Amino acid sequence: MGETANGVCGARRVPRPRADALRNRERIVGAAREMFVEFGPDVPFDEIARRAGVGNATLYRHFPERAALVHEVVLSVMSRTTELARDAAEEESDTFDAVRRFAHGAADERIGALCPMLAGVFDLDHPELLVERARLEEAVQGLFDRAQQAGRLRADVAVGDLLVALSQLTRPLPGTGCLVMDRFVHRHLQLFLDGLETPARSVLPGTAATLEDLRQPS
Repeated sequence: MGETANGVCGARRVPRPRADALRNRERIVGAAREMFVEFGPDVPFDEIARRAGVGNATLYRHFPERAALVHEVVLSVMSRTTELARDAAEEESDTFDAVRRFAHGAADERIGALCPMLAGVFDLDHPELLVERARLEEAVQGLFDRAQQAGRLRADVAVGDLLVALSQLTRPLPGTGCLVMDRFVHRHLQLFLDGLETPARSVLPGTAATLEDLRQPS
């Protein structure tokens, strides 16, 4: 190990990623997220690189395997959605307004597109994924708990009901013209949210969908 100018042995420094490399990585993840929503997780890498504005070599340098890119996109969407829930809880004085704000923000994140990405060879037990999922569940559960305790959210629903609805509303429909449906997402989501607010206008069939229900294998 080498010595410093003062004669003290210096620890080997781990090089930090350059700013331009970090920007390229962010552009790649952002472009992949958009294209996974539009075309599914099997979209060609060269199309992702083109949308990100980088060369194919740059994309492969950051993500040599598709599984690594899918993993990064899933973590990014989860992290961003968690921050939406936390911001809504902190900034909205009305507890149901916080739920509503989160739901529309999560719809813009297109969290329903995560479902096909979590299939196949994706490692559902990866430590990073488990940490992000726990953060997201805690934040969204907190929104629901506060709204129900305040009497603003009907008592016969659970957070899984909202997450299932978001998944169904924000996942692209099969077919080449599915993207034209995007303009209906927030409209139909608002109709759903109206049904969550008290006073309840009907008796719901079945039982509430909990986070535990969503973790069960299909």
